[in-house]
Amino acid sequence: MADLKDQIEELFARRSELDPRDAEARAVVDEAIDRLDRGEARVAEYGPDGEVVVHQWLKQAILLLFALTEMETIELGPFEYADKIALKADYQAQGVRVVPGASARVGSFLDRGVVMMPSYVNIGARVGANTMVDTWATVGSCAQIGANVHLSGGVGIGGVLEPPQASPVMVGDDCLIGSRCIVADGARVGDGTVLGAGCVLTSSIPVIDAETGDELSRGVVPSWCVAVSATRPRQFDGGEFGLPCVLVIKRLAEGERHDKGMLNDVLRSHGLAT
Repeated sequence: MADLKDQIEELFARRSELDPRDAEARAVVDEAIDRLDRGEARVAEYGPDGEVVVHQWLKQAILLLFALTEMETIELGPFEYADKIALKADYQAQGVRVVPGASARVGSFLDRGVVMMPSYVNIGARVGANTMVDTWATVGSCAQIGANVHLSGGVGIGGVLEPPQASPVMVGDDCLIGSRCIVADGARVGDGTVLGAGCVLTSSIPVIDAETGDELSRGVVPSWCVAVSATRPRQFDGGEFGLPCVLVIKRLAEGERHDKGMLNDVLRSHGLAT
């Protein structure tokens, strides 16, 4: 893969000179995109130290694909699109269930057991095994979603292509992301975490421990916990206002399965629900 990485980086360095009719350059880019599509490569992953490692050259390959592809009409049964990037196909052979109205772009990876209700997965994204992408949920470009995750109805997982070194959203395994949550701007959600409905999590949103009042991080919700949307007071010249935060209200045992009844009880005690 090192040779392919070098070739992509060389093409990206002279991207302003490239022409869509350059078949040699297109073949190199297609090889990188095919590896993303098959799950043999990924845009980002956690390194040994727990920090996110971004493989910039794969983002560069995606950007090159846009530069080397011209707009065309795409027809799928009764549907017509005008776009540059083809949609994935052969879902049944890949062990993926896709309900009519759902779509995923080539260059995204859907592992076996993924279910897509009418929803969308963008290029460069990775969705782990047995994950449910529920109705009107979106997984943005390069976002990394773990296995056994439920992205509830209307969840918005942000994407990021540029700059290539920017970290995408990372959601761990065994998570439940409640309805209408927004997770964007490189935010991270640990394994086994429940985000209550309507949470907004970005890299600048404080994550606070409800028991101690301590700020745990900005934009990182720890593993094995239940977290909800909240506000904290801040004084301005015009008065005191509540600014958004995410509040960790319960810690879960590692590996603890999410019991919907228990979760609803926990959330209802705070006036919330999944």
